[in-house]
Amino acid sequence: MFLSVFDMFKVGIGPSSSHTIGPMVAAARFLDHLRDLPFSVAGLRVSLHGSLAFTGVGHATDRAVILGLAGFRAEDYDAVRAEAELARLQAEGTLTPPGLPVLRFAPARDLVFDYGPALPGHANGLILRGLDAQGDVVTQVTYYSIGGGFVLTEAELAAGPAADSGPPVPFPFCTAAQMLDMAAESGLSIAQMKRANELTRMTAGALDAGLARIWGVMTACIDRGLATDGILPGGLRVRRRAKAIHQALLAERGMNQPAPHTINDWMSTYAMAVNEENAAGGQVVTAPTNGAAGVVPAVIRYWLDHVPGARASRVGEFLLTAAAVGGLIKTNASISGAECGCQAEVGSAAAMAAAGLAAVLGGAPEQVENAAEIALEHHLGMTCDPIRGLVQVPCIERNGLGAIKAVSAASLAMRGDGQHLVPLDAAIETMRQTGADMSEKYKETALGGLAVNVPNC
Repeated sequence: MFLSVFDMFKVGIGPSSSHTIGPMVAAARFLDHLRDLPFSVAGLRVSLHGSLAFTGVGHATDRAVILGLAGFRAEDYDAVRAEAELARLQAEGTLTPPGLPVLRFAPARDLVFDYGPALPGHANGLILRGLDAQGDVVTQVTYYSIGGGFVLTEAELAAGPAADSGPPVPFPFCTAAQMLDMAAESGLSIAQMKRANELTRMTAGALDAGLARIWGVMTACIDRGLATDGILPGGLRVRRRAKAIHQALLAERGMNQPAPHTINDWMSTYAMAVNEENAAGGQVVTAPTNGAAGVVPAVIRYWLDHVPGARASRVGEFLLTAAAVGGLIKTNASISGAECGCQAEVGSAAAMAAAGLAAVLGGAPEQVENAAEIALEHHLGMTCDPIRGLVQVPCIERNGLGAIKAVSAASLAMRGDGQHLVPLDAAIETMRQTGADMSEKYKETALGGLAVNVPNC
């Protein structure tokens, strides 16, 4: 199935692509389902299951579903209007989505966190129901939020990958090995092949404008995070640190030569700035998820601001390369923390960032693939164990370390000729198998690891 660069990089809101953006998308799809029915419904009911139930409050899943049912979308989210709608709902107990009659919905009664067994299809499941005037269920659809803001119905998940209905692409690689073979045969870079594939679905102008918007949202998010301090919401009283670290780094520039390892602090503070914004519910880009949203933009910002010869005109090349690698991981394993732990989120992001950086540093396709493999291999087994289910600890710092690993992986790959023992496909398959073997306690449920070993109240 064709995965666009804009599938891997989507503008949305924090704190979670699978727990916030995905449920909002599911709600929007359910509204479309209701509009297509030959009859009207009078009310709505929602139940959240698995990881959506266990960590839904910390991820604002309840708010996301409600706002999605009210007609809000993550890509053009208006925070002021959203707060007004939530206040109106609290007072009136109704939703008024566009194109539908007024619908009864009282969150205390009609939004249920089901802490029983997860639904069979995926750890992130939710069931949306339409009710008649007597409160009986007359239609329902089960949705699964499978990571990165992607959503499938129960029927779609059971049917398996859908056949691509779009025009054929010139470079239909589904594995890294195929990608390298096609690059060798065509003489093109990974970014050039990915660009050619994208141009079967959109014009060059639309592609370039979309890439520019993605980077614009990413870099604006970094800037907001570097300019904002205070306490993050959620009850853990986690302090924002990116602003203070950044100010200290700026002050040190006029002093004696800083230690070489200080560059790691620059990378970390860029990533932390993004993930502090994400934790506060701000606008971010899934890269490939919200929980890992800081890695790719931090590495791009590091390259632009600290590497001689970097040019903003090549950011699109970085993003296309990263998206190609992210698509391989999503197709053959997972980008969902609830499915495979944080190796699937920060690990995938680090692989994408390492590939993008190697590409803009002049790496051959074999070096780009090696960079991605190094980065992913050294995140294998990483658990997802957020304290109180919030995308704060250890997620914010973890993005900083993911960015550092990505840069190190690209650097190591550039020191070689692309020949290496472990292929990227093997690392991706190993991540999939490791995720399948991993205890549910360590897959975004906040039932193990740091989530139970650190006092959080």
